[in-house]
Amino acid sequence: MTPPATVGSDRLTERMAALVSEIRAVVDRGLPPELTAYLVGERLAPHLLTAPDGPDALLTPAQREGDPQRYRQHVLHAEADGSFSVVALVWLPGQHTPIHDHVSWCVAGVHQGQESETRYRLVSDGRSSRLVETEHLAGPAGTVAAFAPPGDIHLVRNACSTTAISIHVYGADVSRLGTSIRRVYRLPADQER
Repeated sequence: MTPPATVGSDRLTERMAALVSEIRAVVDRGLPPELTAYLVGERLAPHLLTAPDGPDALLTPAQREGDPQRYRQHVLHAEADGSFSVVALVWLPGQHTPIHDHVSWCVAGVHQGQESETRYRLVSDGRSSRLVETEHLAGPAGTVAAFAPPGDIHLVRNACSTTAISIHVYGADVSRLGTSIRRVYRLPADQER
């Protein structure tokens, strides 16, 4: 399931343009994916919480709009060389992703509201596969998660009764691909005991 996308949603705020510049400086170093994701997460974190310039200084009103049918993806920036994209995901109450993994390294930071994440591990006996729930995390505003494939299988949902917004940075051109999702998993899921 690909969320509805708005490519180049409106314009970049000054704060978002500054964040894009900081991300570019990290990505241009050409470091391994895990380290790149970690360092991008460090740059994203200070931009998530309310700053002296106000809570709306990171996103425009159009970039904060949800969709009543499913979570909404606003592609804010895609680097010309395809090396990274910045996306705002807007989640109305109860909205969630399918269980999925990603095409590249990823950093996700909660900007508003609270999200929950359930992580999974794929287990196979050679004949069949299943997902095993390994971790459940609650992410209030300001929370940042950084990871790189493989081992990035998860489900994310809005965990609050109001709109949640998260900023995602991917090591791929989401404006070209349409999504950061590599694969959706429709396998049985067990809780790890």
